[in-house]
Amino acid sequence: MVNGEWVIESIGSPFTIDLFTHSSIHPFTINQLTIHHLPHSLDFHKAAFRIKKVVKKTPLTFNQNLSRMFGCNVYLKREDLQVVRSYKLRGAYNMMSSLPPEQLQKGVVCASAGNHAQGFAYSCKKLKAKGVVFMPIITPNQKVKQTKMFGENWIEIKLVGDTFDDCAFAAKAFTEEHGMTFIPPFDDEKIIEGQGTVGVEILEELPEIDYVFIPVGGGGLAAGVGSYLKTYSPKTKIIGVEPEGAPSMTRALEKGEPVTVENIERFVDGAAVKRVGDKTFKICREVLDDMLLVPEGKVCSVILRLYNEDAIVVEPAGALSIAALDQYADRIAGKNIVCIISGSNNDIDRMQEIKERSLQYEGLKHYFLIRFAQRPGALKEFVNFVLGPNDDITRFEYMQKHNKETGPALVGIELQSRSDYEVLLGNMARYNINYTELNKDDNLFGYLV
Repeated sequence: MVNGEWVIESIGSPFTIDLFTHSSIHPFTINQLTIHHLPHSLDFHKAAFRIKKVVKKTPLTFNQNLSRMFGCNVYLKREDLQVVRSYKLRGAYNMMSSLPPEQLQKGVVCASAGNHAQGFAYSCKKLKAKGVVFMPIITPNQKVKQTKMFGENWIEIKLVGDTFDDCAFAAKAFTEEHGMTFIPPFDDEKIIEGQGTVGVEILEELPEIDYVFIPVGGGGLAAGVGSYLKTYSPKTKIIGVEPEGAPSMTRALEKGEPVTVENIERFVDGAAVKRVGDKTFKICREVLDDMLLVPEGKVCSVILRLYNEDAIVVEPAGALSIAALDQYADRIAGKNIVCIISGSNNDIDRMQEIKERSLQYEGLKHYFLIRFAQRPGALKEFVNFVLGPNDDITRFEYMQKHNKETGPALVGIELQSRSDYEVLLGNMARYNINYTELNKDDNLFGYLV
């Protein structure tokens, strides 16, 4: 029951019934009636009505390449085509537009260096509310400019602290000091409700869904979409996906409560959260059927494949859902699958790093510290006899400023096939090459490469 009314799930198509008085909700077709209690006092249909004049209804597109690859019907929910190029606008606008007018006019504050800041800024402009965005000092200038573009003169940006935690602490102190309202990135019912409207749109277009794969950072999107689909399409399996280097929801589910993961890999910045929300965790614990981890390098391979094969530009977090599909390959065959593409705010300057990470994950790029024998022709011998016919040296530099030829050299080698790696190592052993493989040593690799 929602606000004193029963919510009726629809199955089949003999006749129609209008479940809600909200003009934004189309009638459902029904045959059998099952009644569910909508959890957590969340009203996703009211949220959908509240945000519809500002938030774009993004397309749900059938992807032929992925469908052929996995033998199923893969649909992409394209939140990368949202107004601010991510779903974050939904939650921010839903919460801010729900505030009493007098509270909103006192001003709002957020802490973010990414998509939440941009959704917040755009909401401030649309609601004509004064907003203050706190960002870490190290935030790339491109993200600062992008946020300013969406908020125009309605927002002020404050660069504070070297880390997000420092920035968030300062933002909350500023909020209290000035009697304003803090708009969190995920851990609030109105934020969750807004993000859940992604699920409303999905089910409107595709009533029969077997699996939905959802990227997870703080848990707002998974909590919202998961709650909605478990209410109106309970047979749908909800699969959360995190980057391997930031397993905050995975650790929370293992522990039974949110935990702080101190050392996280920040590459998948849209999902690199040290600690999930208390509210989002409680909901995700109920609605998630599984939680998967994906290596960052694999995410990069998906980004490149989407760009090359489908001309789709996604940010790392936006590729998470697709990157997890192969872990379910034996279960999704012949099924209807939805992958949520959460955003496309990807700085073009990162593309070289994305390609590098992808090559390393695919086993095609390797770095070595090589100590060449102190005799004439050693380097020529390495090139002519150790390297395979399709191997390519992509980086070469001596590690000493003086007497370079007597010191080690950093050598980057790109292979054409993963199987060429064993051949390369075999050749190095055959010709007694003295080397250290940097890919296997995180400390050396991070320092030198």
